[in-house]
Amino acid sequence: MSKETIHLKTDSDGIDWEQVTEVLQKSGLSDAPAEVHKKAFTNSGLVAFLLDNDRVIGVARALTDHVSQGAIYNVALRDEYQGRGFGRKLIDSLLERMQGQNVILYTHPQTVLMYEKFGFRRAKSAMEFFPIEGEHKAWLESEGFFLPEGFRFADEYKREDMKGPRWKRNE
Repeated sequence: MSKETIHLKTDSDGIDWEQVTEVLQKSGLSDAPAEVHKKAFTNSGLVAFLLDNDRVIGVARALTDHVSQGAIYNVALRDEYQGRGFGRKLIDSLLERMQGQNVILYTHPQTVLMYEKFGFRRAKSAMEFFPIEGEHKAWLESEGFFLPEGFRFADEYKREDMKGPRWKRNE
């Protein structure tokens, strides 16, 4: 595990999808099978893989219109490589290829502080829709992925536009 053996790969050619799956599973990001990850990464606009020789140690992907908007997903790194700048290398690889674009990042609530160090800021206006129910939705809620239903930031309570569309208000 010397830095000389670690290299960045920005395409999916020859990637071992079982290793990608292992990295994502051990990071707690997905329990989907390898063929699902292969489809997600190969259908993404941008990918980044870190390899130590031929062992996948880190992954990341992004969706982009290559003009103005991009979104980063599935950033994961094997535990033994964390804290050494390799995660930053994955993120930088994607951001360099999305220069000039607005980029959102979907992440676990426990990693928010790390991404703030990378220059990301929390968004007040982002919304999420997950077509899921049951245990998975309950887990997302318990982990802090969602704000409570109907949540408003303190400065929004007096704003007229936060009270719903005019046609629905009793005026």
